[in-house]
Parts: sequence; structure tokens; C-alpha cells
Amino acid sequence: MSFDHRDAGTDPAAWTAFLETVSAPAVDLRGVGSVVVVAPHPDDETLGAGGLIATAADAQVPVHVLLLTRGERSHPGSPTVTPEQLAPRRSEEFRHALRVLHPTASATELDVPDGAVREHADVLRTALGHRLAGAARPTLVVAPWRGDGHRDHRVAGEVTEQVVAATPGTELLAYPIWAWHWDDPSVPTAPWDRARRLPLGPDVRDRKARALAAYPSQTMPLSDAPGDEPIVDGRHAAHHLRAEEWLFAPLRSRSRASFDAHYARKPEGWDFDGSWYEQRKRAVTLAALPRARYRSALELGCATGVLTAALTERADTVTGTDLAEAAIEQARRRAPSARFERAAFPGEWPAGRWDLVVLSEVGYYLSPDDLDRTVDRVLDSLDDDGVLVTCHWRHPDDEAVTDGDTVDARVAARWPRPALVRHLEEDFVLSVLPGPAVTSVARAQGLVR
Repeated sequence: MSFDHRDAGTDPAAWTAFLETVSAPAVDLRGVGSVVVVAPHPDDETLGAGGLIATAADAQVPVHVLLLTRGERSHPGSPTVTPEQLAPRRSEEFRHALRVLHPTASATELDVPDGAVREHADVLRTALGHRLAGAARPTLVVAPWRGDGHRDHRVAGEVTEQVVAATPGTELLAYPIWAWHWDDPSVPTAPWDRARRLPLGPDVRDRKARALAAYPSQTMPLSDAPGDEPIVDGRHAAHHLRAEEWLFAPLRSRSRASFDAHYARKPEGWDFDGSWYEQRKRAVTLAALPRARYRSALELGCATGVLTAALTERADTVTGTDLAEAAIEQARRRAPSARFERAAFPGEWPAGRWDLVVLSEVGYYLSPDDLDRTVDRVLDSLDDDGVLVTCHWRHPDDEAVTDGDTVDARVAARWPRPALVRHLEEDFVLSVLPGPAVTSVARAQGLVR
């Protein structure tokens, strides 16, 4: 997403009309032990979550803000103020604004270079992990929406999602900043089906407005010279000074409990044995493997082990993982020579190295972040001569998070090499994604040079 803050952007009144049509659960801080806010730049915490911070203060919920950068590059074309001069000014504005919102809130200023959050992502990862380790539970973590359109916001949102997903007792909500400016309420990009609404009373709204006014470097011109215009002018501020704050809940992977319930209803799973569709798709999958034999195969989401059993005929060792214990029990009986683990990937990952990994009919049950992390885990544990095989149903599935085409495209975009095989038909899409040492079957056999 590319935008220019100097453009007029979306009319706040258009959003007002749209928001009146949105039915969203309310954000409730009752029972929350602590709040941690991730802010890429000074004023993001106020614009995106100032009302929540002030509401937490009234509820006597402790708040800690992780400020990533000092926002020193907010005016790159300024002829009067350098980034070195702006950095301490913005830090002081941040401290003032936070005191207005929550007098006892604490903060950590990480001093990452403005615009370089991606290059310093581990700084946020480490700091957030440390903060959450000692935070009162349950902990509500608030961070930028990863689709906001600003690179620092995207990376901060992605890293925060990953840390929260790996930390028990934490929940995440994401706030938009620039999406209000560039998104179109007639065809919105933001995930309003996952919206959450925090009503703001008059006192909280007043404190949020006063906290924003504590940022004159952003809300007022630095001078009359071109390049010193305000970043957050009145039109921009109107998006954030409403009678409510809007946040987005993360898209979650399908739960372990839902798979347990499925196998309780249908112990055979998805009729992998009797369905000709399943038999044929399995044959296509096995035929697409570029080698006759593999050293070590991993099947992610093995279900009742029908494909796993076939893989034992093609690999020296085979490991299968699944969320549901009922499926694992059947898989062990069906493929006694294979090893099975009950595991929720990507967080739980079997030890070992693989030259064949199979991700069949499970990628669309993963959130986008979990799918990305799964691909990364495969890349970290795949031998150079190994392949990842993905296969996914292309029709609607009411229990899926996304669809097969989206999964295939997302995995391919993240994989460092083009697909060795891509089979597409009306019902499913199959891709074979190679490691760096993999060549075509004919080249491997010496048929072509």
C-alpha cells in the first residue's frame, strides 16, 4: 500500500456513515490484569489506543507502552528541523501525552531508527517477550494493524502477532492509523468482520484530545516553510477523536477443540479410504514426488494416516503430526512403522531434518501468520535436496480460515524458488516447492544437461 499523508484522504464523514453499519463486540477490560501497547512512533499510542489507555487508567489496570522509534523522520523534507533535533522533542511529547492518558503508565523507549523496524525486528521481539513474561495475566496486547500501509506498522504488527501467539495468557487487538486515510469505506480492505469497539465517555475523549495536543510537532506546522506542514492535521485527527475506538481481533487458526469435535462426530474423518476423489488426489500427490525414495518425510496434519501409510512406502522414516488425538490413534494403527506426534504447528514442531514435507488439506485452517511461520519452519528444517509438497481443496469450506488458492499463492510467494511442479484442476491445487539443490527429474536422471 502506497499513500501520501499530504493528500486529503478519505472523508471522515464517509467513515462515520460506514461505522454506523458495523456491528462489533465491545472491548471489555473487566478481568484484564494488564495492558501492553506497542507503538512504532510517538503519537501512535494516542491515535490508535489513547482511549483504551485512558479507560485502563480509570479501571486501575496497569499499562506499559513499548515505543519502538522516536519518530525522528516524520518531516524528511523540513528545511528547519533535522531528525537529530526532532528525536528528543518527540520523546518528550510522548512522555507528556502518556501522563495525560494514564498518570501511572510505564514505558520503554527502544530507540530503533525511524523507518527501520523491519531491520530491528528482534529488538521488538525480545523486548515484548521480556515485558509479557512479567506482566499480570490475562494480558491484553495492543499493536498496529499489520495491514495499515506503513512499513514500520506492518512489521510491528507481524512481530507482535507472533510473540502473542507463542505466549499463554495473552490476547491481541490491532489498531489502524493510516488505514483511515487511504482505505475506502465503500469497498473496505480492513477486516471489519473482526472489529471490536471501545466506547469512549466524554472525560476519556477529552484526555485523548489533550494527549494528541501534546504532540505539537505533529499537529502544528514546524514553520511556514514547505516541508514543515503538520502530519496530523484536523482532518486526520477527526478519524481518531470519535466517540469510540475501533480495533481488530486477529484471524486465528482453527482450534484443536474443533478438530476433536469433528472426530467425535465422524471418527473416520473425511472418508479418506472410500472416496474416489481422495484416492485419486492421493495418487496424484505421490506421482508428483520428484524422487522415488526419501530419507525422512514429515506429514503436517496427517489426520487418520492414510497418506502417511503410503509415504512409508517411499521414505526410510516417516513422522506424522496432527492436532486431534483420535486421528493420531487411528494413524498409528494404519501406519505402524511411522512415528506420530500430537502437535499444533507452527508452535509445536517435531525435532529432525527432512527431505520431504507434506502439507495437504490443512493450510487453509491456519491464520495467515501461522501459515507464514509454518513455511519458515519448513525452510529451517528442510535439507537442500528436499521438497515441500502442498495440496489443497479449491471449493468453499465453512470451517476453513481461507481457501486453497490463497494458501497456494501465499506459500509460493514466501518460498525462495519457483515451484518444480504445479498441478491445477477445478477441485484442488498441488505444488512441489524445491530446496536449493533440487533439479528437474530429467536432469537428475541425466536425460538432459
